[in-house]
Amino acid sequence: MSEALEVDDSLVVWSEPRETLGERPLVVLLHGRGSHEHDLMQLAPVLLPGVVYAALRAPLPFFGGGFTWFPPAQPGLPSAEGVAAATRGILAWLDRVAPTGPVAVLGFSQGGALATHLMRFAPERFAAFVNLSGFVVPGECPADDRLAELRPPLFWGRDVADPVIPTEATDATERWLPAHCSLTRRRYDGIGHGISMEEVEDVREFLTPVLFSAAENTP
Repeated sequence: MSEALEVDDSLVVWSEPRETLGERPLVVLLHGRGSHEHDLMQLAPVLLPGVVYAALRAPLPFFGGGFTWFPPAQPGLPSAEGVAAATRGILAWLDRVAPTGPVAVLGFSQGGALATHLMRFAPERFAAFVNLSGFVVPGECPADDRLAELRPPLFWGRDVADPVIPTEATDATERWLPAHCSLTRRRYDGIGHGISMEEVEDVREFLTPVLFSAAENTP
């Protein structure tokens, strides 16, 4: 079993002080390769009101600047051990935060792949998963056998002409996701490897009923 890659608590960017979280919904933001914890936090003001956002910094430095969740590898084919280590690190961070309300995870690119990997390790710990311009990592994970029954809600958005994620990776993702989650799939022509306002609106529509119905049902 690979060791966890620890998330640095002091580098987590919160939309509001952590102490105010309480039972409110929490959305965990996972940036892409070569980016940083402030990147996706720009979505917070336009994404979903009434929730708390926490943006994590990936633990590994990226040679081109910024940070990465996985060691260097061919695009779409990261090391299974490296992805598992990052996944365990995020779950350990979540243990430390110990939210009492519903939690969703939203990731872009490499962070999107990691959001889906969290589903494959601990689906019961999250109310929803959002994979933007990401993919499914090849291999088997501890919770894969449970997913067909649990059918956790997952949003996958991308441009079919994404110039970064290889076609082989997205084709494999197209085959894998429908059998393992309650999939909301959206395609956005012309965004390349990016996020559009149309996509943000669709993510808001996806997350709102899941998070707030879950919040109402939290003991």
